This record gives sequence, C-alpha cells and structure tokens, in this order.
Amino acid sequence: MADYFEVDFLGVETKKSGDAIALRYEKDGATYIHVVDGGYVDTGKSLRDHIVAHYGNPTFIHHVVATHNDGDHARGLVEILEHFDVGVLWMNRPWIYAAEIIDRFETYNDVDRLRSKLRSAYANLAALEEIAERKGIEIREAFQGAAIGAFRVMAPTRSRFLDLVVTSDKTPEAKTETSAFDGFLTTLVEKAKSAVAYIRAAWGAEAFPAEDTSNENEMSVVQYANLCGKKILLTGDTGRDGLAEVIAYAPSAGLKLPGIDRFQVPHHGGRRNLTTELLNSILGEPLESKPQQGLFTAVISSAKEDEDHPRKVVMRAMIHRGANLYMTEGKSIRTYHNAPARGWDAATPATYPEEYEE
Repeated sequence: MADYFEVDFLGVETKKSGDAIALRYEKDGATYIHVVDGGYVDTGKSLRDHIVAHYGNPTFIHHVVATHNDGDHARGLVEILEHFDVGVLWMNRPWIYAAEIIDRFETYNDVDRLRSKLRSAYANLAALEEIAERKGIEIREAFQGAAIGAFRVMAPTRSRFLDLVVTSDKTPEAKTETSAFDGFLTTLVEKAKSAVAYIRAAWGAEAFPAEDTSNENEMSVVQYANLCGKKILLTGDTGRDGLAEVIAYAPSAGLKLPGIDRFQVPHHGGRRNLTTELLNSILGEPLESKPQQGLFTAVISSAKEDEDHPRKVVMRAMIHRGANLYMTEGKSIRTYHNAPARGWDAATPATYPEEYEE
C-alpha cells in the first residue's frame, strides 16, 4: 500500500487546452516520480520547474508517458527528457509496425517508405524517440496490460491501436488536391461545428452527440492505479472505444467498477469522448440530487481561452455522479493523499451548469 501520493495537473494556457501531469508517490519505502504528457513547448518548461520546486529537486524521473502524438500533450516532454535522467519512456510509435501493417494499404508496397511516412505523420513522437535514443533512455510500448510502476495500462490494446493507425487521416493512401475554395468551405464547416446552441435543463439531463472523437485521440494511453486505497484513472484524450476497453479489462486489473476516486476527464472535457452509458459503468449512475459532499474528484485540463472546452454537458455529467469537479483554467490543480504540505489554497469545485449544448 502506498504511503502517499500527489497528482498535479498543470495549467496549459494557450487558446487550446493541453495536458501536463506530474505524479509523485511513495510505496514500500521508495519514492517514484511519474510524468504523463507535457503540454506544449512552454508548458514543458513550467512542468520541469514544477517538479524541481515541489518534488525535492530530483535529477531522475522513473517513468515518462506520452499518451499520444498531439502537440498539446507531447511537445512539452522534450524539455523533460532533455533536463532529467529518465528511467523509461512509454509511448506507442506507429512506424515500428510498418512491416506488420503494410499489407493493409493499397498504395504502399515499400516498408521503408511507409515507415518514413508514419514517422513524419507522428513527428512529435518521433522527436521524443530521437532524444531517448541519443540519451540512452529505454522506450517501451504502452499497450493494455503493461505495468508502469504502480500503474497499469488499461487501453489501448495493441490490435486496436494498429487498426487506428491504418484508418487514421494521418496515413492516407493517396493525396488529394485541395483548392482554395475547398479550403474556404472546410473553414465554414468547422465554424458551423463549433457554433452551438444551449438548452436549459433540470438536474440529471444530459445528451452526448453521436459523433466519435478522432483516431489520434483514441490512441491515447489510459492508466489506472490504486494508491493509498484510492482508485486513480488517467485517460488522456481517449474516446468511447478506449473507455469501453477500460471497462472490459477492469476485472483483470483488479478494478471493480463503477467507482473511481480520482478521474481525469478525457480530452479536456470534450463531449465526443463520452456517453451516459460509459459514465454509468465507470463512475456510477446519476444521483437523484446533488450531494452535499462530493463522492469523488474529477479534473479537467482546460485553458481559459479555449472556447470549446470543457463542454457543459460533460461538467453536468460529472456533477450528476457526485464529483467535486475542478478545471485547471489558469492554475494548477493538486489532488493528493497524505502528501507533504505545500501551503496551497484549497481549490473551489466548479458550479453546476444550468444548461448544456444542444
């Protein structure tokens, strides 16, 4: 049983949200530092300084996890790998499976060409690989079942990850020409998607759209640990398929669902990553009314200037199930148990939105 843990969700403050998470925990008399994503380039520097200031000025980090390729998660890890000695870098690199998946492409018949294409498409991960190889940092796959210190990888499975790589928009079978007018139409469509109307609704009402999140988000590494008797689930940007894998694999990981004590809300509170049914299975069904005291902690990494995250329906869904819900929104959020005091002020949970997106 761990003696203490602390999980820090750093504020990633650009016009788009991002993830940068540092963890420290003590187990069987040994202390471990575990980093999950690093946000953008500048966030990586803030994450470095945070670890130095609050984790005892360490020179060594046991585990660094790049959940997926997106720049708001992976770019900041460059600073972490360059500054610290690192035990293991955990990430899933699409290009190392080129020989295995090449038969699934009609227009690729050369493994080296496909490998090069994938390295280019997933350039943020490729940059981390180059640093790790230069510094002699071990790189390991982070597929379902892998043990990352006290954490267990819950998703993705290896087979689903390869399916996602093959069907991703990042690995097209042929290039298509795009005119200036086509680009104008695409911009209009994207703006239409982001424009939403709101519905005022009573307690308990929630509705998620039919559209799923992207393949790249679904590639996210999901991790679970039981520390100090608290069940912690870190989800990255995973989507509905990833959460379904978590539910199916939970008994094998010794995780009894529903019931999570510390929950990272996927993809900065995006509504295409969740459904009511998935949340019921993981967190429990909605309560009849708001409890006077929160039953668990939910954290959303979202930037103040990000107009699209978090979605109000996601905020409502967390609070419906009894969460004390926190957003980073220009500050860092620390959730912990028995951890050394810092003198930080107590965070205030988010208020319940009376409306949600149509």
